[in-house]
Amino acid sequence: MNWNELADVSPEKVGALRARLDRLAVDMKSVQEQFIRGGGKGGQKINKTNNCVLLRYPPMEIVLRVQRDRRRSVNRFLALRELADRIESRISPQTSERLREQARIRRQKDRRRRRSQAPEGSSPETPSPSI
Repeated sequence: MNWNELADVSPEKVGALRARLDRLAVDMKSVQEQFIRGGGKGGQKINKTNNCVLLRYPPMEIVLRVQRDRRRSVNRFLALRELADRIESRISPQTSERLREQARIRRQKDRRRRRSQAPEGSSPETPSPSI
């Protein structure tokens, strides 16, 4: 894997991703990378170029397909970051930042749902006392 091809991403983010992959003990030689044609929005640029990234990580049987941007280097970075997220969630779910963020959003949605429900006794079906 050539890390110099990530020119469209800031060096700080690339360094943080490399450190994270090293910490997770990901062997980059076993990551299979393929660039395929994408689809969807983007017009002629998307339909004619191979900028969709397909990553395979056979040791954990992970397959990713990422195409969020028109640029191949950005899609490649996003795919590697997603790979790190999935590996971390399998290896150590208690330290996974992605799982922590999902749990935070789930708690927030539960809290909002409880607040939006009308308190008991104030539903429109109960008749009001007539004077």
